[in-house]
Amino acid sequence: MQLTEHFTLEEFTHSDVALRLGIKNEPNILTISNLIETAKLMEAVRHLLRDRPINVHSAYRCPELNKRIGGSATSVHPLGLACDFDCAEFGTPVVIAQTIHDSIKQLPLFDQCILEYGWVHMGLAYPGTVQRAMFLTKKSAAAPYLQGIVA
Repeated sequence: MQLTEHFTLEEFTHSDVALRLGIKNEPNILTISNLIETAKLMEAVRHLLRDRPINVHSAYRCPELNKRIGGSATSVHPLGLACDFDCAEFGTPVVIAQTIHDSIKQLPLFDQCILEYGWVHMGLAYPGTVQRAMFLTKKSAAAPYLQGIVA
């Protein structure tokens, strides 16, 4: 199923871990609606990155998968409201996150852009809450979140 011009439901739900563990990572109709909104945000990010192809690492994670991989209990991935990605043809995750930061007015509202260790996380807020446009950095799984984009 095509979510937007460049993103499919299959790539937004794919998980090697889920396949290996036999977890059905299948969103319901409401979550698919959220995934469409996330894909729209990612289309804007793709455009900002000079329309270079985006490699989705993780978008939707069912609650069981989120728990098994050690995802946060407050993660919006299980709601279909987040996408972890890179774009090697554009640059490193640091370059991508800095570009998003410097071009924020060219993007629709979002909740978080997190420079993580190997990818960038874009997230939307829970429905009915304010999109905060926060920029954070997390240098490792055990590291605390740092304010801003820190190379």
